[in-house]
Amino acid sequence: MSQVKKPEQAVKGVLLDIDGVVCVGPRALAGSLDAIAHIRELCVPLKFVTNTTRRPRRVIVEDLMRLGLEVATEDIFTPASIARNLLAQKNLAPLLIVHPDLREDFAGLPPGSVEAVVIGDAGDCFSYDNLNKSYRKLIHGAEFFALAKNRNFLDSDGELSLDAGPFVAALEYGSGKTATVLGKPSPAFFKLAVESMGRPKEHVVMIGDDAEADVGGAMAAGLQAILVRTGKYRPGQETHLPTPPTAVVADLKAAVEWMFG
Repeated sequence: MSQVKKPEQAVKGVLLDIDGVVCVGPRALAGSLDAIAHIRELCVPLKFVTNTTRRPRRVIVEDLMRLGLEVATEDIFTPASIARNLLAQKNLAPLLIVHPDLREDFAGLPPGSVEAVVIGDAGDCFSYDNLNKSYRKLIHGAEFFALAKNRNFLDSDGELSLDAGPFVAALEYGSGKTATVLGKPSPAFFKLAVESMGRPKEHVVMIGDDAEADVGGAMAAGLQAILVRTGKYRPGQETHLPTPPTAVVADLKAAVEWMFG
């Protein structure tokens, strides 16, 4: 089942990606709900960490509830929730290039005094006009934040679609500025999620289907990481990582069996 031996550090906390690991669209993947129930039965802290930037946290909670999962808002970590706090702390006035549905996560921000460009997976809002507005603000000194920099995501039709990363890269090339990434694989993103569990990072395992953002990011942040062969996973992706995953397994159910027996 796994490509490597059991982890040397006991698992005392789990970070779990959602899309492609727990579910694909409105459908739970086989065995995933039972696997989550088993983690909870063991009283192991569990947090959901997602790079989705098309849905606000409220909708993510509702979607998980439809699957039969009881999840509190504070147990879900998204790039938008981190971005909102950062914008408020730094007194920034953002130009939001995000999906219209995500704007509710930024509602009520106090007016800032310093401009910033914030890019998420904006979908059809990735127009030339919006990208050019962003470019102009960047070359005039605005700060630059990417909610995520994923290359692609598994779309509702079962095919891969462009995520925010290629558009962020275009603006980086045009402006000469490098975006600060707020979601996975940012070490700060993983640090916040781990700190919320009160467990040492070496005892926390990240489970995801994205070799770069989920697994590579977690390993670089000092966590253990399991790559599952579901969702957006494609054969051989793990071989391109600078550090091999702690394990590569079939799915979430297999990951839980591998961790806890």
